[in-house]
Amino acid sequence: MQQPYENQEPLLQVKNLQKHFPITNPLGKVTGQVKAVNNVTFDLYEKETLGLVGESGCGKSTTGRTILRLTEPTSGTALYKGKDIFKLKDKEFMPFRKEMQMVFQDPHSSLNPKKRIGYSVEEPMKIQGIGTKAERMEKAMDLLNKVGLRSDQYYRYPHEFSGGQRQRIGLARALAVTPKVIICDEPVSALDVSIQSQVINLLQELQDEFEQAYLFIAHDLSVVRHISDRIGVMYLGSIVELAPTDELFKNPLHPYTQALLSAIPIANPHRKKERIVIKGDVPSPTNLPSGCVFHTRCPHAMERCKTEVPTVTQGANRHQVACHLYD
Repeated sequence: MQQPYENQEPLLQVKNLQKHFPITNPLGKVTGQVKAVNNVTFDLYEKETLGLVGESGCGKSTTGRTILRLTEPTSGTALYKGKDIFKLKDKEFMPFRKEMQMVFQDPHSSLNPKKRIGYSVEEPMKIQGIGTKAERMEKAMDLLNKVGLRSDQYYRYPHEFSGGQRQRIGLARALAVTPKVIICDEPVSALDVSIQSQVINLLQELQDEFEQAYLFIAHDLSVVRHISDRIGVMYLGSIVELAPTDELFKNPLHPYTQALLSAIPIANPHRKKERIVIKGDVPSPTNLPSGCVFHTRCPHAMERCKTEVPTVTQGANRHQVACHLYD
């Protein structure tokens, strides 16, 4: 796997990203906000895979969708090759959609059931004005072959495919405009384990061929460990730890990361592992705790954790953590 160099310029820089959804009463008056993403900051380098993990509802998918402006950000910046894509108007942003694509979590609902899969794969090229009709058809068939399907399946409808095959179609569609960044939103979570490994291996093969960067969103730590160069751990809309994959698994610093890693089962009945149990419920994103958002469940919480938001500190091996234990 590619390891980004210290002097390499990031392909994508996300800084202080926030996405809040308004809560309205029956009269349409805003009564509160769901703070789905709070001050998320990370860099993504060329040909790198950055994994993003955390509990369901922590804001992983919203982060990916907001970067692509499928939902508009509340605040923050996203610099792609040095240009803030959040400030671009729709017409100005259109060329950047060619550079960044997404593979959605549900391969069934992300495909139009009334359209043949050939149409779905060709559609991004048509929108971007790439090639003639014959050229688009030829490229679509070639992409289907690359993702392990047959050219003659171009004429079939989504319901005629299995879940794993539909996910391959979604991947072919994302590759149609030859993007530099692909956001994979839990692309294997709905698939059987045997199919998961096939899709993961396919993603890695295509990354080597097309030299793309992946933001890989998932909650399965074993999958993320296999594919990622670096991993960011999210909790309640914030990244609490970010480190190279091997470093994170060898030396987890944040109490939440330590608890997550302790939950990974070991395929050895003779080897005992200490399980760190997080007590209490996840706070509501409509009413986040003051200070560190994890302090209500943290076994190491101090008095300052209740009032002070921890800053991100960088240690050895490019290991970042937001926790008062390491100030």
